[in-house]
Amino acid sequence: MKSISTFAIAVSLVVGGAAVGAPALAQKKQDAKAAEAPAGRKYELSKAERAAIAPLQQAIQAKDFATAATLLPAAQAAAKGGDARYILANLQLQIATNSNDQAGQAAAVEAIIASGGVAREDLPKFYRALGGLYTNLKQPDRAKAAFQKLAELEPNNTDAMLIMAEETAGTNKAEAVALIERAITARKASGQAVPEAWYKRALRFAYEGKLAPQTAKISRDLLTAYPTADNWRDAITIYRQAGNFDKQTETDVLRFMRAAKAMKGDPDYFTLASNLNDMGLPGESKAVIDEGVAARAISPTKDYFRQLLTATGGRVSGDRASLPGLQSKAMAAPNGKLALSTADAFYGYGDYAKAAALYRAAIQKGGIDNNVANTRLGAALALAGQRAEAEAAFKAVTGNRANLAAFWMLWLSQRG
Repeated sequence: MKSISTFAIAVSLVVGGAAVGAPALAQKKQDAKAAEAPAGRKYELSKAERAAIAPLQQAIQAKDFATAATLLPAAQAAAKGGDARYILANLQLQIATNSNDQAGQAAAVEAIIASGGVAREDLPKFYRALGGLYTNLKQPDRAKAAFQKLAELEPNNTDAMLIMAEETAGTNKAEAVALIERAITARKASGQAVPEAWYKRALRFAYEGKLAPQTAKISRDLLTAYPTADNWRDAITIYRQAGNFDKQTETDVLRFMRAAKAMKGDPDYFTLASNLNDMGLPGESKAVIDEGVAARAISPTKDYFRQLLTATGGRVSGDRASLPGLQSKAMAAPNGKLALSTADAFYGYGDYAKAAALYRAAIQKGGIDNNVANTRLGAALALAGQRAEAEAAFKAVTGNRANLAAFWMLWLSQRG
């Protein structure tokens, strides 16, 4: 967030002709007689208040701010009425601004508000300026209080929500995320496009706060609004890192990343290929490495890729040849465990129709984790181009895989 310009504060806050001209103040009028500002506002000032304020304003008009600062305490002591306090607070703001005194500016704005002389419609800009000053002064509690008042005065003020989020993030990431989400909702309600940076800021706070559900949701919100290749990769990577998944779930997240063409570099390709090899899926493991090489994303000459290719390469033909026999045994088995593992193998070789049939058989037979099976069934159907059937499978996923299923459905919705 940009810091508030202190010079702009002085210019914008001295509203309605609050700095009443010295000649007008010097006029000898009866006590409680209205003094009229250039903009038409009338001020009720006593004789003593006029006498105290006049030399102060003359010093300010002469740009003698050092003298004005010495005159200010006496004028403040003489100011009994709200109008006098309001005028003096504006003069105090001019002194502080021209002295580059941000603490003094904050005190002056506080005094302007406290005087009761600010019109209701003008209060928001005073609180916004006050919050900005306290932000610059690194006083987060006071800044937050000022922006909270701004939000109360203007419930749909997205600037207030965003600035409050920044002030809150240091101590409460969940609240900061909620504030940005409120700003996003308000922005959408106004019919305006939500800046990409808002989603990314909320995502950063959610990730830093280890808020896994919010991280997943905001990632999808970002991808819905800005489905760029970089955002897909970043969102899935953050979701994966925030999830603290077991190897099976991590593998399925990386499988999705591969389907979404969001893989990039050695860590992604090696982790997926290694996990698949450990799961007894040499064909898919080799396919991942071959794909990375073809995309020039990895080098097969690196030791860890070379060793993995050696470990998988000699097993692929035998593994593939065993699948028809395993398929028959799986369909005859009393539970779905063999059907699930055989489906995984067919999936790895890109035979999504047979994989889907076996995943369905595994679910029907039971004895397995249905969330795992439905996740992979949905993936197989999605890659086979059966969108409606894939979505039905993904909608059946619950628990910690539900967010992964939601990512798949979002991806499907963007494929036309």
